[in-house]
Amino acid sequence: MLGACSTVGYYAHLAHGEYALMASRRPIDKVIADSATDAKLKAKLELAQRAREFASDRLGLPRNRSYTRYADLHRPYSTWNVFAAKEFSVDALQHCFPFVGCIGYRGYYDRASAEQEASRLQREGYETYVGGSTAYSTLGWFADPILNTMIRWGDDELIGTIFHELTHQKIYIKDDSAFNESLAMFVQREGVRQWRDVHGLPPAEVTEGERDEAFTALVLRTRDRLKVIYASSLPDADMRRRKQEEIEQLRSEYRALRDGPWHGDTGYGAWMNADINNAKLLPFGIYNTWVDAFAALYKKENGDWSKFFEAAAVIGKLKPDARSAALRHLQDDAIAQDAGLRNR
Repeated sequence: MLGACSTVGYYAHLAHGEYALMASRRPIDKVIADSATDAKLKAKLELAQRAREFASDRLGLPRNRSYTRYADLHRPYSTWNVFAAKEFSVDALQHCFPFVGCIGYRGYYDRASAEQEASRLQREGYETYVGGSTAYSTLGWFADPILNTMIRWGDDELIGTIFHELTHQKIYIKDDSAFNESLAMFVQREGVRQWRDVHGLPPAEVTEGERDEAFTALVLRTRDRLKVIYASSLPDADMRRRKQEEIEQLRSEYRALRDGPWHGDTGYGAWMNADINNAKLLPFGIYNTWVDAFAALYKKENGDWSKFFEAAAVIGKLKPDARSAALRHLQDDAIAQDAGLRNR
């Protein structure tokens, strides 16, 4: 009964938070026309509207009222997500919901509630991490707005996020975060590339994207090494020592990147200098698992977005093992073709 009450309370929190967000929406054309609106905000919203049209006209993404309104939440993040894992595990505690299936975190509309949930899980023996999110999708159940939390981004990130979240509305597979996020990430990247090409912009400098990917790869290598340690039969004390050694190695490898190829960039400094545990490593990787596979699928469909989404939907309907096998086959083909081109 206590578990049921907790679940009901959580859904009430979600309903209240979503209602408050929806109630704060204003049509973007009215915000732009308002003389009191800051000029920089107007410019960002005008850009968002052009990107919204491009998403449907050129990329075949849903044409609806999502991202045609603006909401100022008066806070830095739209939600805070709570990740949890056991002391000797890098597997996320799963939470299952109607419609969306099971995911490896729980989202909250205010940080205090997220921290309270994290404390509860810690008392149950979990390591936890609370991370802010600047955007999310209701998968088409509501008309998602442009949020003030998105406006502070650079142009490419704002545009790409609109493409990313609309992709979730077009195709979403229950219980498969890697499929959903990799698909949306591919559409985001390819969509932004085509946006820049159509608008006569030079190819984007990939320094930020490359740093993100390099940092993600760094974390994933650490996670893989920890997984081997946790699967061993070491005594708990030795396992804790090895765990800490891996975390210190992660910090050392980060410093090598920061002081070497990144030329002193400290964008990940705060994350790295704070406490690191298993839960903090969990958010990484799900956005990139199958990106190369979807890139190969897009190429296979000759860059036809309609055929691409149809083919992606067919893969999405497969049983989980068959779905992973199909994506792995696409990924392997892409790697083989890339290797063949390099050898020439």
